[in-house]
Amino acid sequence: MYLAYRGAAALLRSAKTPCHGAMRNMSTSALPKYHILPSGDKIPSVALGVWQAGQGEVGLAVKTALKAGYRHIDGAWAYRNEEEVGKALKESGIARDKVWLTSKLWNNFHAPEDIESALDDSLSKLDTEYLDLYLIHWPIAFKKDGNNVLDVELTADPYPTWKKLEELVDKGKIRNIGISNFNIARIKNLTANPLKYRPAVNQVELNFFNPQPELLKWARENDLVLEAYSPLGSTRQVKDTLTLPVVQEIATSLGITPAQVIISWHVQRGTVVLPKSVTPSRVEENLQVTALPKDLFEKLETAATSHPPQRVVNPSKNWGLDFDIFDENWPF
Repeated sequence: MYLAYRGAAALLRSAKTPCHGAMRNMSTSALPKYHILPSGDKIPSVALGVWQAGQGEVGLAVKTALKAGYRHIDGAWAYRNEEEVGKALKESGIARDKVWLTSKLWNNFHAPEDIESALDDSLSKLDTEYLDLYLIHWPIAFKKDGNNVLDVELTADPYPTWKKLEELVDKGKIRNIGISNFNIARIKNLTANPLKYRPAVNQVELNFFNPQPELLKWARENDLVLEAYSPLGSTRQVKDTLTLPVVQEIATSLGITPAQVIISWHVQRGTVVLPKSVTPSRVEENLQVTALPKDLFEKLETAATSHPPQRVVNPSKNWGLDFDIFDENWPF
């Protein structure tokens, strides 16, 4: 079944000559190559995501991506592949300051006294002195040595965690800090505090089946860049995404692949997009984005926002929580 799926997916993503976006400012033929964060740093609009990329394959994917022109690698301590990513970056021959590296703080290390050692572990594995972006991976804190034992105090109030991250920015170990999987209520809960550095980025599940237009609008109004993970849909949704009639129609009209339609749509929505692949041809394909004509963009946007949202990535039950991480109202 798996081989049959991979074969079908390859056919769906195949073949047409991709168009290239080449300018900083959006026009009828180009999409923005980067976003400017409050620090002034420029975060590239398309990254290679390495979530679920296994050992022995992630290094090749990183090298392929860098050779193809990617300058943004999105990873995390919890992905357990940072050492191979760092080695691939070194072997690529591309200077460290030319590549944007992201990692994430895992749930068990939210206590201020645990954060720097967790960061140092990622820095060591990646063989780098600093990260361009460090995110709080989830708005949930666990006790360090517990089996998903909730730290209620740090979950309810992430400010102590954030203050420590601000200190690490000042030390030069991190250039920018942000959040991941935070809804509007959780963001407001954090930003109600007297922050020295506001979150620069919020990385969330964004795709055709879970487009989150309200969060996108709020982020735009509050100068917060959204990053889209699972941009083609989670694993079981990718085939459905690429065979959507509206996607197929736009792909045929523009002479690009269905995957390029979706990735271009994400960038045109104003988000950073994090497609994951370890297949060299797909890694290269995913970087080639082009602005969709206004009528086709709006047609796809309308289709995406006209059905009930389907979130796939929600570990609340697996972590034994008695509330949903994505609910607006938490019990504390």
